Amino acid sequence: MSSGQVVMRARYKKTAKAPGIQGVLIMTEDKFVFTRDDNMSSVEVDVGFRSIKGHKFTKEAPQNKALLNLTQEVKGGGYIFEFDKFSERDICRDFVGKVLGKLQATQSSAQDANVASEKPTITVHDEQLSAEEMELRMKLLRDNSELQKLHKQFVIGGVLTEAEFWATRKKLLAVNASRTSKQRVGFKSAMIADVRPLTDGRTNKVTFSLTPEIIHQIFTEKPAVHQAFLNFVPSKMTEKDFWTKYCRAEYLHRTKNAVAAAAEAAEDEELAVFLKQDDILAREARRKIRRVDPTLDMEADEGDDYIHLPDHGILRDGSKEITDTEYEQYRRTLAQDLNRHAAVVLEGRTLDVELGDTRTVAEALAKSKKAELATEKSDDKANQERLERVSRMAEIEDLQAPHNLPFAPLFIKDPREYFDSQQANALKALGDAGVGTKTINCSLSTGQAYGSLRELISEMKVTGLSDPVVKPEVALKVLNGLTQHLSSTKYNLGKNPQESILDRLPNRTKEELLHHWISIQELLKHFWSSYPITTAYLYTKVSRLKDAMAEIYPNLQGIKESAQSDFRHQVSLLVQPMLQALDAAFTHYDADSQKRSTKSGERSNGFI
Repeated sequence: MSSGQVVMRARYKKTAKAPGIQGVLIMTEDKFVFTRDDNMSSVEVDVGFRSIKGHKFTKEAPQNKALLNLTQEVKGGGYIFEFDKFSERDICRDFVGKVLGKLQATQSSAQDANVASEKPTITVHDEQLSAEEMELRMKLLRDNSELQKLHKQFVIGGVLTEAEFWATRKKLLAVNASRTSKQRVGFKSAMIADVRPLTDGRTNKVTFSLTPEIIHQIFTEKPAVHQAFLNFVPSKMTEKDFWTKYCRAEYLHRTKNAVAAAAEAAEDEELAVFLKQDDILAREARRKIRRVDPTLDMEADEGDDYIHLPDHGILRDGSKEITDTEYEQYRRTLAQDLNRHAAVVLEGRTLDVELGDTRTVAEALAKSKKAELATEKSDDKANQERLERVSRMAEIEDLQAPHNLPFAPLFIKDPREYFDSQQANALKALGDAGVGTKTINCSLSTGQAYGSLRELISEMKVTGLSDPVVKPEVALKVLNGLTQHLSSTKYNLGKNPQESILDRLPNRTKEELLHHWISIQELLKHFWSSYPITTAYLYTKVSRLKDAMAEIYPNLQGIKESAQSDFRHQVSLLVQPMLQALDAAFTHYDADSQKRSTKSGERSNGFI
């Protein structure tokens, strides 16, 4: 890529959702040309930049494509290019911004020479916003009337673009975005076991209805089924055969016939995956138990469980669950199903994927689980803390030294009385040496005063200061006076310190002053952030801001002249810092312009 040309591979698209045509995009300072790969002699696009109004681009995110949309000025359409990498797209985007900014600066200079009152057109430099981001911005404008006024004044008025206006409010957008509800739709409280099959009495055919929602819940509650789907479909069986086997296993569990389940599992290894206990869940349980306080024994109360005794147990579907060790691995209890379902419902959805394609949901869930495991393995600090906790719990407290030495917390009921007593004790100690009671002779010559000062400094080096440099009462009085003075100079310029001068002004004058101050802050924020000017885009932006700030001077002067004579002095004091801030900006602008004009070899549009 040379300084005046960019060559990049891209795909030209008529619409954002179209597949696109692969080819080569060549950009110069005058035009951009796209040539397709299948026929290099055929030029697909050949457009001059003068017909381009602006450019839009997608935000860099894993789920977004690297798109660049060059919008036309008259037709309202555009030219969409998709790049393989966001870095390649950004190179083209920055090049387009420089070219459009240079063209805009040239056009605005010509327009200013012909028509002085005509404003230059703003180069569009916006992102393609999602519906959520657009709704968030609209909500902020609806809720904040002052922000709405600024948006109408500067964005709709042509001083700032949408991107420039909102770029300085990223923190405000982030705070409001975090306040918005991010609650995802969770799983239904109904258990999968409650999904009753349909029975055909004529053919003894049992039909299970599995919706995408139920399949997602099955994958989440039963990791073994989820892993089996990834392993078996489509390499060993179709998706229909997979769910047929799963439903067969569920039917066997409902019959409570562990012997029949064990027999079928012995003949069909794929079916055995659904009939046996979930090994993945067992490993997760063991991993969680290792993070539990080692003094908490989950099996300590086994003697209090009366399920193994006669006439005790849990009724499910009218039958009693009885433990049989021979076929224990083919049996599921109600407590297991209920606990697992409750854990999944409380955890909520961990994925925001569109349900429908079972394979996509299964792969996305697998990636999520893999990331969770990687996070747990990398948490060495937590594991070290667990080991230390185990070591402490295994110790016999009576035989161990205390880990923390005992101490008495410092509690000072009356700090002033405490420090005054400390000062008195220090003076008393110094009094024994004759230091605190020494008589000072004020009638001294220059030599004697100098010698006395040297002695005092020597004493202070040895014994330190016997009295505070500033008395606390005097310091507090000065601090209160300064606080009141600063508060009065900001708002309380009237005779009554409790009454703000703004409150004494007419409402119209008050609103105008506040709005002008906020407007000046907005303009200065964009003005100073644009320096140093390194691109044509920044030069055009600063020119627009300068013109907008120049219009504020007569408005402030009009407010001072229209104010009543009783408040004219106070209004002048309020307007003075506004004028000083504007004067500083114009002084910097004039100095920077003078520096640019004095340099030789500058570009024709005034850029370095």
